[in-house]
Amino acid sequence: MRIFLIFTFALLATVTGISQTYEVGVYAGGSNFIGDVGKSNYIAPNSIVFGGIAKWNRSARHAFRASVLFANLDASDTDNHDSRRQQRGYEFSSTLIEGSLGIEYNFWDFDMHQGFDKPATPYLYTGFTYFYHDSFALDPVQDALVSADSEWDLAIPMVIGLKAMVNTNFVLALELGARYTFTDNLDGSYPGTADNNYANFGNINNNDWYMFTGLTLTYTFGRQPCYCGF
Repeated sequence: MRIFLIFTFALLATVTGISQTYEVGVYAGGSNFIGDVGKSNYIAPNSIVFGGIAKWNRSARHAFRASVLFANLDASDTDNHDSRRQQRGYEFSSTLIEGSLGIEYNFWDFDMHQGFDKPATPYLYTGFTYFYHDSFALDPVQDALVSADSEWDLAIPMVIGLKAMVNTNFVLALELGARYTFTDNLDGSYPGTADNNYANFGNINNNDWYMFTGLTLTYTFGRQPCYCGF
């Protein structure tokens, strides 16, 4: 993850052009959880995610980006091929709201004022995510996950995508994004030691992840680029 961030920001340091083009649009796709409950697959969408996205294209190579997304995270041990998880049978369903702010970097110039001269490019996105989610804890008496207080947590988004111009005003993109969270308790596996009524389980040395796989459709507007110093 550290190499990913260093590589991204090093590339952005070489950008000198500036463009006053904006994008607003929608995001829709699927979500899945990666942790101590449910499947072990990294890409296995089983719930819905949707929301809004906005970009300020500072040049043909990079943009500042913000988004607000709403998602469900569903996980069940019965969906895992590991017989030990199947026998354990833990499951949970959580709602999640995230706000994200960061930088999107285009591998190739993507100047929407030049028609279809540069119609498509792969891209990377990273930044910071703050998200609100349902919390759970393992009740040792019931041997099941039960609801606990909802929480706010931080995550680092790591997104790779491919975008293309539909026409001079619309851009369609397909992206795969992982969120590395700063908590190990999205699934209730590590509620900590504050409440001795709950038990820990799973690998407490690894934090939880969640994945979004989806499409964005954005509408572009703004004046013609003015190339000057950043």
